[in-house]
Amino acid sequence: MVDWETRPASAADVEAAAELRAVVLREDLERLGRYDERRVRQRLRDGFAPAHTRVIEVAGEFAGCVALRPAEDGHWLEHFYLAPHLQGSGIGTAVLRGLLERCDREGATVRLNVLQGSPARRLYERHGFTLEAEDPVDVFMVRAPASAVRDA
Repeated sequence: MVDWETRPASAADVEAAAELRAVVLREDLERLGRYDERRVRQRLRDGFAPAHTRVIEVAGEFAGCVALRPAEDGHWLEHFYLAPHLQGSGIGTAVLRGLLERCDREGATVRLNVLQGSPARRLYERHGFTLEAEDPVDVFMVRAPASAVRDA
């Protein structure tokens, strides 16, 4: 696996994150007939919260990001993007595992949504996420904390 690290995000990271989102989601959004060059970036800008976001760096360079936004009943995993040339390298799995371990310690449920047909869904399913709801564009998934799963 490539050497990587995460750091807290700052407001200065928003444009790099918006650009990465446009690259990573383009194929799926085009397949769904939903790609809009401006909107794909603006949606990230509108929802970017540095306080809840980590930047993934490889060799000191921006390589991705992920947000874990507090919610009334747990957390929302959002804006999880990794540069295409790094996908499949184990970085995404390691980042996700670390976030989920934190949520398990807190006893927190985690929710997310992924685009219909996205290969990212398999990553989430491997980590215990299950289908909560879906529509023609989005798949909404949920994961109970590991302790809750063991106690059930």
